[in-house]
Amino acid sequence: MDRARDKIVPVLTILAGLVVVWYVAAVLLNAPFQRDLDRRAGETPDTIEFIAKTLSQPKPTMPAPHQVAENFFENTFLRKITSNRSLVYHAWVTLSSTLLGFAFGTALGIVIAVGIVHVQALDRSLMPWIIASQTIPILAIAPMVVVVFAAVGITGIVPKSLISTYLSFFPVAVGMVKGLRSPEFMHLDLMHTYNASASQLFWKLRVPASVPFLFASMKVAVAASLVGAIVAELPTGAVAGIGSKLLAASYYSQTIDMWSALVAGSIVAALLVTLVGLAGRLVDRSMGARPA
Repeated sequence: MDRARDKIVPVLTILAGLVVVWYVAAVLLNAPFQRDLDRRAGETPDTIEFIAKTLSQPKPTMPAPHQVAENFFENTFLRKITSNRSLVYHAWVTLSSTLLGFAFGTALGIVIAVGIVHVQALDRSLMPWIIASQTIPILAIAPMVVVVFAAVGITGIVPKSLISTYLSFFPVAVGMVKGLRSPEFMHLDLMHTYNASASQLFWKLRVPASVPFLFASMKVAVAASLVGAIVAELPTGAVAGIGSKLLAASYYSQTIDMWSALVAGSIVAALLVTLVGLAGRLVDRSMGARPA
C-alpha cells in the first residue's frame, strides 16, 4: 500500500501542477482575442468575468483543460464507435497500423541484431547505415512512401504500417545488439568449457540475457510506431485515424478537437507501453526472475 502511494502521489502532484500551468497559459494566450471581442462589443468585464470568457471561447488559441475533457468525454463515450466523430473509431484505425508496423519493426530489428552480432562484416557495414537512416525526417519520408505505393495500387494500412516499421525497428535493433552482447566473458568462457555449440550459446545464454534489453527497447519502439502511424495519415488524405482527425481540426481551426485527439493519442501510447511492460514482466517471471 505504501509503495503504491509513493508512486501515485508524486504523479498526481506533477499532474496537478501541469493542469494549473495549463489554465494559466490558456488565459494568457486567449486574452488578446478576448480583449478584441470585448472592445468591439463595447463591453468592460471585470477580471473574474474576463478570465471566465477566456476559458470558454468556442475556438480558443489554447483550450482550457475542462474544454478538452468535455470534448474527449463526448467523442469517446457519447458517440457510436462507428461514428466518424468517435475518437474510439479514429484510435482503432491508427492502432491497427501501429500494431502491424510494430510487429514488422520488432521482427526486422531482431533479425538485424542477430546478423550484426554474428557477422562482423554486417556490424561494420550495416550498423552505420541503420544509424544514418534515422537522421532523415519522417515527414520527408512519409509522403514518398505513400505516393510510391499508391502508384502501384497499394493503399490503406500497408503504407502506414511501413512508416511505423521504419521508426520502430531502430530501437529494437540497437537494444537487441546490446542485449545479445551483454553476457560477461566469464559466462561465455564457461559455455565454451562445456563445449557448447554456437546454437546452444545463442539460445541458452545470449537470448535470455537480451530479454530485458528487448522489452525496454520495445517500449520505445511501440511509442515510435504510433507516431509513425499518425504522421503517415497526414499526407494520405485519410478520412479516419488520429492523424486525419488532427488534420481536419487544423483546417477548420477546431483547436479543442485537435487537443482532444492529441489526448486520445497519448492515452493509446500509454496503454501500448503499459502492455509491453506487462508482457516483459510475465516473460521475466516465466524465466525465473524475482518480482520487483
